[in-house]
Amino acid sequence: MQGNIGTNILICKGVWPETGKISYIPPHKQRNPAMTDLPVFAPLSAAVTFVGAGPGAAAHLTLGAFRALQAADVVIHDRLVGDEVMALIPPHVTSIDMGKEGFGPSAAQSAINTAIVAQALTGARVVRLKGGDCGIFGRLDEEIEAVEAAGLTYAILPGLTSATVAAAAIGQGLTKRGRNRALRIVTGHAMDGFAEQDWRGMARPGEVAAIYMGKKTARFLQGRLMMHGASPDTPVTVVENVSRPDQRVLPATLATLPDAVALTAGPAVLLYGIEPRRAALALTELKEATA
Repeated sequence: MQGNIGTNILICKGVWPETGKISYIPPHKQRNPAMTDLPVFAPLSAAVTFVGAGPGAAAHLTLGAFRALQAADVVIHDRLVGDEVMALIPPHVTSIDMGKEGFGPSAAQSAINTAIVAQALTGARVVRLKGGDCGIFGRLDEEIEAVEAAGLTYAILPGLTSATVAAAAIGQGLTKRGRNRALRIVTGHAMDGFAEQDWRGMARPGEVAAIYMGKKTARFLQGRLMMHGASPDTPVTVVENVSRPDQRVLPATLATLPDAVALTAGPAVLLYGIEPRRAALALTELKEATA
């Protein structure tokens, strides 16, 4: 039974036997059909769904990613998927750890490709779950090529990447009018060793870059940037274990970057060119007070 009062639509719940009055759910407490009655969408029908898990916390998992996990038969995940997200995988789903670690023990990419294809060929619905966004330094294209070569269908559900969540954690945007009109997302090392970048461009005042896999290469990054004119005072914020319970924010400068990185044990993203908002405000106030 439904009725209208003004412009509000009220969903009637029943009649209280004691009073005979109709009880109803106010509009702001009504069930949201968009959250509970979502139709099955295309990614769930693919043989393999590549899913970005976000950097760690379950709060950063997309609704589409959650639904893909619930519908999966097999989840092949990497080591960067957060414990909160792993806990959302139903108990009956087979979980396979195929993790990689920079400069450490890793599953070969060929073995990962083989596992994805082998599981999908059995008819299982496979989710390839990767920390962050599967399309940013996640070797997504190599895995897609293996799936395509086997004649299998696939879908991609992007996730929040560490840089966005890390910037939010320090109260900053990755772009800002008057500061930077571009954002670089770069890696500290590549297949053939330390990664070369456009150091002259990055060294310009106001440039901002999110540097992934930069812990082992911090001194290399520092040297290259300063060699091309970057100021030693350029802010660099190190965010370790982004969005996890043990997340740490280490404000640094280009001059102190290697020392800051040495204090970390977990995975970290380096936010070059921006500092935590509180630190930035404190510096501004100090300059004004001493002017």
